[in-house]
Order: sequence, then structure tokens, then C-alpha cells
Amino acid sequence: MDRRTFLAGTGAALATSVAAKRFSFARRLGVSTASFAIRNRFSRAGIPPKGVPAFGGPVDFLEHCHRLQTVGVQIGVRNWGEGGLGKKLRARAEALGMFLEGQISLPRTEADVARFNAEVAAAKEAGVSILRTVMLGGRRYENFNTAADWEKFRKNSWQRLTWAEPIAKKHDVKLALENHKDWRIDEMLAILKRISSEHVGVNLDTGNNLALLEDPHAVVDALAPHTITTHLKDMAVQEYEQGFLLSEVPLGEGFLDLKRIVAVCEKANPRVRHNLEMITRNPLKVPCLTQRYWKTFGQRPVQDLIAALDRVRANKPKAPLPNIAGKSPAEQVAYEQAHNARSITYAHAHLKI
Repeated sequence: MDRRTFLAGTGAALATSVAAKRFSFARRLGVSTASFAIRNRFSRAGIPPKGVPAFGGPVDFLEHCHRLQTVGVQIGVRNWGEGGLGKKLRARAEALGMFLEGQISLPRTEADVARFNAEVAAAKEAGVSILRTVMLGGRRYENFNTAADWEKFRKNSWQRLTWAEPIAKKHDVKLALENHKDWRIDEMLAILKRISSEHVGVNLDTGNNLALLEDPHAVVDALAPHTITTHLKDMAVQEYEQGFLLSEVPLGEGFLDLKRIVAVCEKANPRVRHNLEMITRNPLKVPCLTQRYWKTFGQRPVQDLIAALDRVRANKPKAPLPNIAGKSPAEQVAYEQAHNARSITYAHAHLKI
């Protein structure tokens, strides 16, 4: 793909997004940095495809999302205290009328609390009031080989959260815990009840708990009262020999009831923010028909597995699942851009956000 082709595609996406201005609604859609993971990766490596402008940093990403007619971003806060970056971000976001949300890692050790405090302080100075975080960076069924490993993680995660919560309180920001293919509904609710803090809420990912065999709409119903921001995504599923494949797809092209999801979240919290997280990648394997998958789940009833497979079989994909294998860097970037453009257009037109 040459520069002319790329810019023509981008221009078409922008034209459809600009057309969405005719809708009379309060636009609340931001973008998670993971939506542009491919372009970010090439930008960081200094090898963007020919004709594709690299993201030079958070300000570039903010401005790119503004051109796509979204009103906020959720991005990592590392190094915001250096070179006045946080102040530059705040000034530009305010000038564009956009919100900033941060992404931050919980303290890993007691010695790491100082790093966490400095990053929260820098984010606060930049105007951030919500910081998305996770307890597990990977996937429960892939990261742990034994129940003992999982139990060690559970205890360590709680310790990390108890180091972080007083700092969030001190700086008057909210930590938004994402359901990141780690906690099932009952486990997440137990954490929130135990910490019992107005400075800890939920970054609700609308698709992740499919990988834990839970109904995505039941997850939304349960976590919405605690939700302060979202990773809004649509999902497609397909059987394979060891379980099922799971893919993010452009909004409106999967099987989630997005109108219901948005309505439930906004009824519970009228000020909730939505961040598109359209991750363009190969399908994820959820090997729920293997013994290893079940190592950390204890005595979960077989009905969970039956219900999950019934859900997969009842929701056959409308098109082949997204796949970047074999695509050139330029093709990957264009594929990602198209997925995001379609999602933003759908969100404006059908979800009124």
C-alpha cells in the first residue's frame, strides 16, 4: 500500500466519521491505545510502513483520535513527569475538548510504590481522574500451571491493590480494575467488596469474560454498578478442536448486544466513559476442552462449559475471523485502521456515543 492509498483510506474513514456530527447526542467515545497496537508497535520500532505517519508519542495519538471524531483516549502514563509531557498532554486535550484516561501498572513490590506514586501524581497533573489497571497482564488459563500458582497470584494481587489504593485516595483519582481474563464475576465482586473504596472501580471489558466461559451480558449486569469506564468491543466466536476461537471484530459485526450493554452501563452510571478497544490480531484460542484450562477453576459446574459451547454454536461468525497472518506491515496497519473506522462510525450512528 502506497502513501496515496493509505491517505485515501484514512480520508474516507474521516469523512464517514465527520458525517456522524449530524446526530444530536452527547458524544462520549474515547479510544484505548490497544485499538492501534499494530501502528504503535511499528512506530515504537521506528519502522512504520511507507506512507504511514508514525505516532511520535501520546500527543500524536491524541490528535489522531481527535481526527477520527472521538472525544478521549486511554493511554499509558509512563514518563509523563519527564520533559513536561503531562502538561503538554493536558493543554492539548483541553484545547481539543477531549478527556484523558491513564493506564498504569499496580506496584509489584513495596519498593515499587514510589514509582506508582510518581506516575499517579504525573497523571493527576495532566488532568487524569481515571487510571485503568489490571492484576493479571496475561490470561488465567495460560499463565498458571497449578492451583497453587493461581492461589499465590491471588494473594499477591490483593497485596498490590492494598499498596495502590491509599495512593489513589491521596491524589483523589479512581483506579479502574479491568476484568482481564483473570477474575470471574463472583471473584471480581469479592475483590470490590473487600477493598470497599470509592477510589477503586471497574474498567469493564465487554468481551473478556467469554474466555472464562461467562455470559458477556451477565458480566455487564453484575459489574455495571461498579463501572467507571469501559473497553467497548464486539466479539465473534468459532469452534475449534480444543474449544473455541475468540476475536474482537468491528462494532456491530459480532454477536454482543451493544445497545443493551451501553444502556445498562449508563443507567448504573450516567457519567460512565466508553473507550473503543478494537484489537486487530489473530483469533485467541480458548482451549476449554483441555485439562490444563481447568487447573485454576476448582469445582466449576459442567453447566458452565455446556452453556459456553452452546453460546459459541448459536453465534456463528458473520464473516471469517480477523487474521493478520501473512499480511505485510502496510496491510496490517490498513486493516487495523479500517476496523477502527467502522467501529467509530457504528458507535456514533447506532449507540449514540
